[in-house]
Amino acid sequence: MPAYVIGQIRIVNQEKWEAYRAQVPATLAPWDGRVLFRGRTARVLTGEYRFTDMVVLQFPDQDAVRGWHDSPAYQALIPLRTQAAEVVLVSYDG
Repeated sequence: MPAYVIGQIRIVNQEKWEAYRAQVPATLAPWDGRVLFRGRTARVLTGEYRFTDMVVLQFPDQDAVRGWHDSPAYQALIPLRTQAAEVVLVSYDG
């Protein structure tokens, strides 16, 4: 069953965010992960929403999600991500 990761993002340092974002695709490839969607918030229709950006990633299954997230390659990027943005990542079954 496919699995998805949704990232809700509030960028605090654009330069560092761009450096982080440029390195993420290489961490996805070994786990057959891919970016389905990246976008900026256009308008909040209902409720309060404090994030500026969103990303949706697709993986073959939850094992691949865990493998990607826990991989040394992705873990090495987390300090840069933390400096660049507030990020909430949640995985979902498809």
